[in-house]
Amino acid sequence: MINLVLFGPPGAGKGTQSAKLIEKYQLIHISTGDLFRKHLKEGTPLGKLAQEYMSKGNLVPDQVVIDMVDDKIKSSGNINGIIFDGFPRTVKQAEALDALLTKNNTGITALVELMVNEDELKKRLAERAHKENRPDDAKPEVIENRIAVYKAETVPVAEHYKKLGKYSAVVGVGDIEQIFTNLCREIDNHLLSK
Repeated sequence: MINLVLFGPPGAGKGTQSAKLIEKYQLIHISTGDLFRKHLKEGTPLGKLAQEYMSKGNLVPDQVVIDMVDDKIKSSGNINGIIFDGFPRTVKQAEALDALLTKNNTGITALVELMVNEDELKKRLAERAHKENRPDDAKPEVIENRIAVYKAETVPVAEHYKKLGKYSAVVGVGDIEQIFTNLCREIDNHLLSK
């Protein structure tokens, strides 16, 4: 199985690149953001709980996220692999994901980080708020908090996978097709080294 973590701050382009990687490698897509939005739209208890955290720009508690991901994997049947988009966001989540995958006789193939500078992220998030009607991205103070939370809590996940020899980085600014080509090169290098 090919199991990828597409990594980067909010607005780095993970959603755009995930769609292309899913098609190329025939993966299922697990985006915690999409899972949260689905629950929010449906007004489920989990959605309401997630909204309390997300509206302030904070992370949803680990156990809620892990249970949601586990359920999604179990309901997906026989698959070629998974691309994780926006998950894991903490080292605790990474360790729980590693344990979950090990239990299923597989593991993370690679974590590939999209590197984007902070000014570009703020610009992209503001544009996304308008284009995709995502009010969580519209307020400058929420954007600032999301980036600060990412730096404090999520960046250590990259270190976790660096220690395991499963980390790569790609510049996430520029031509979408070139970024995609660079991502594929890094992923293929990890597949060859397995």
